[in-house]
Amino acid sequence: MGLAGGVPLLWLASTPARAAGRGQAAARLTSVGTARTSGANVNGQLGTGSPSGRLTFGSVTPSPQLVEVAGGREHALALDTSGQVLAWGDNAKGQVGVGSRVDRTTLTVVAGLPVAVTVACGHYHSAAVLADGTVRTWGMNLRGQLGDGSTTNRLSPVAVPGLTNVVMVRGGADMTVALLADGTLRTWGLGSEGQLGNGGLASSRVPVKVAGLTDVVDMAGGRDHFVAVRSDGTVWAWGRNKSGSLGDGTKVNRSTPVRCGTLTGAVQVAAGADHSLARLADGSVWAWGESGRGQTGTGSKMDRTTPVRVTGVPAAKAIGCGRDHALVCTNAGELWGWGMNDFGQLGDGSTTTRLSPVKASVTGTPAMAHGGRNYSVVLAT
Repeated sequence: MGLAGGVPLLWLASTPARAAGRGQAAARLTSVGTARTSGANVNGQLGTGSPSGRLTFGSVTPSPQLVEVAGGREHALALDTSGQVLAWGDNAKGQVGVGSRVDRTTLTVVAGLPVAVTVACGHYHSAAVLADGTVRTWGMNLRGQLGDGSTTNRLSPVAVPGLTNVVMVRGGADMTVALLADGTLRTWGLGSEGQLGNGGLASSRVPVKVAGLTDVVDMAGGRDHFVAVRSDGTVWAWGRNKSGSLGDGTKVNRSTPVRCGTLTGAVQVAAGADHSLARLADGSVWAWGESGRGQTGTGSKMDRTTPVRVTGVPAAKAIGCGRDHALVCTNAGELWGWGMNDFGQLGDGSTTTRLSPVKASVTGTPAMAHGGRNYSVVLAT
């Protein structure tokens, strides 16, 4: 607990969802800061009120005190110190949650939501876990990714029926995953490549249980795959595996979780379109999957089907991915990144794609980082 701008953060520790949290899910939101963005801005995803993109990280408008940020394809979400959800960027499918399809170029309150404890983005949809452990979703729903039993796009938040005791939620392109307080996972949405992890290839408009995976403490959504960390530090993944994003040494899709190499000691995972990252307790970062644009940070464009350590980056305290890039917040208070950089999403002042880690230009101390298709958003204290 603490104070931010005079607003007590009691809700972070005292709500049922937070009190029931597990590991990383319960401990993530401990920093208070403001959002910084870099990259393309065609749909207002930088949150500046201007259509101009930029090559280094700068502030958003307005700039409230926040505890979390999340990035979708071309929209973003944030959670402020009172549990209020803010959104901006592309709104063609209602993913900003303001009751219309008009893009928002500045941070806008998502109306009608009770106090939230964490937020997440898919490509064109959004989700929030409320203080009572239930979930609200909005935006695109063609594949049932909102979990409300329909395929109707929603311009405002709707409830996911029958889902309780949720402590974390994450989005993929057209699917969503929720972590329950008991350490099990529920998924819904597109399932044609095994994304739901229940052993089948059918899509689902309502939550289904991920098979055989327990004691989960963190998870992340890629375009068509999910990655999860168990309390024993092992990493597991399922879904599309065309480029090795599951890390099991093959390029075979998996409809139930498989272990990512022999990694142990993991505490956090992140996922891009077809690549994945893991942060270990010792601060090292490991990557696998597609690397045609340098997404694995190994200095080459060769895909990696098992985890490989990323060298040249200082010890990490948080990791994140965009579609084809990766971001690391370091213990030294810096932000590093690699991969696709055609719009300046790495924030290093250039548009040069990087096969190895480079340091970004950002004011403040980065505590959390996420990316979209061609932009990045960080929480800096």
